[in-house]
Amino acid sequence: MTHRTAAAGVPITAAWLAEHEDELIALRRDLHAHPELGRQEHRTARVLEERLLAAGLSPQRLPDVPGLWCDIGAGVDSGGPVVMLRADMDALPLADVKDVPYRSTVPGVAHACGHDVHTTVALGAGLALAEHARAHPLPGTVRLLFQPAEETMPGGSLDVIDAGVLKPVTSAITVHCDPALDVGTIGLRSGPITSAADAVEITLAGPGGHTSRPQNTVDLVYALARLAVDLPAALSRRVDPRSALSLVWGQIQSGTVTNAIPRTGKLRGTIRTLSRETWEAAPELVERLAEQLVAPYGAQIAVDYVRGVPPVVNHADVVDAFGAVVDAVFGHGAATSVAQSLGGEDFGWYLTHVPGGLARLGTRTPGGPTYDLHQGSFDVDERAVGVGVRFLSAAACELLDRSADPVGPDDLVS
Repeated sequence: MTHRTAAAGVPITAAWLAEHEDELIALRRDLHAHPELGRQEHRTARVLEERLLAAGLSPQRLPDVPGLWCDIGAGVDSGGPVVMLRADMDALPLADVKDVPYRSTVPGVAHACGHDVHTTVALGAGLALAEHARAHPLPGTVRLLFQPAEETMPGGSLDVIDAGVLKPVTSAITVHCDPALDVGTIGLRSGPITSAADAVEITLAGPGGHTSRPQNTVDLVYALARLAVDLPAALSRRVDPRSALSLVWGQIQSGTVTNAIPRTGKLRGTIRTLSRETWEAAPELVERLAEQLVAPYGAQIAVDYVRGVPPVVNHADVVDAFGAVVDAVFGHGAATSVAQSLGGEDFGWYLTHVPGGLARLGTRTPGGPTYDLHQGSFDVDERAVGVGVRFLSAAACELLDRSADPVGPDDLVS
């Protein structure tokens, strides 16, 4: 790969970080101890707003959901490039089982996906860039976005887009914690890096009856069980295997007693695929196959298919800028290539409108345990906060520089 040298503002950001890293880690711990579910992130938004106001910035609240955005630099009216740094703020409905001083104080709610880190990193990058811009004007605008409800379907990115926050943006970037990568490592991938993810709920209904006479009614539990097994198998034979379409059930619910055939039953699960084309075709295919599979048993069927998120497809030029930044800030070898994940990320909606990229932020202590995402035990090596701030702020500067000064032959280095 060839790429340009990274932005000149990097050393200043590193110096700022040396002064403010303890403050940022304290903020991350405060957010971790006070998690909020999607579209309930009022305290989180207030804490961020107060910190941005204290820095002399002008944060703007999203109109209908908790969240905010804030511009740094020339301003969108200047006509220059606008790079958006997005952070998600919501937590998960899981119990925090860690024995740490910053353990969640909210029963049944925990930051088990690292959104507290994402939020802290974006805030730190914005504050550092704001201080840098006072002496070294940016060739454009950095827009900080603190988004609610990434973990829900539909996600908060659609609220942001509907509010018009994305309209002046020329590129959008973000980081996501990766507990499989050591702290100090940045995972990069050009093209798709996450997968499409949807939710499906299928309801079967019948007249009910006694378990001694299944022939006189609809044996609903049997039909439900056959559908749970046969639908994923049928889907695997109706799409290109390279699409990696995956239907996995998270809930099967029916009946209350052992000797009565119930009148209703439900299946709930998620559908994931690596392919945008397969994602677009999935709702109709799932509904048609489910109806065909249930037909022999006589049950009534209703399929509620909830569109979730498209794949995050990283733009090659943005990933090239990421690589230049990692080399310049952390040295050769700090970047690593990562595979496409079957996890979903609603950042993908932004990249259907503007070019951009998601990078994976290593959070594992070298030689330490790997804490999986969406588990109550999830935690990070907090040095990842400083790494993320340095990377995200430098990436924003690099993308602004490249937009203001398009690459030419003399700018390339091997």
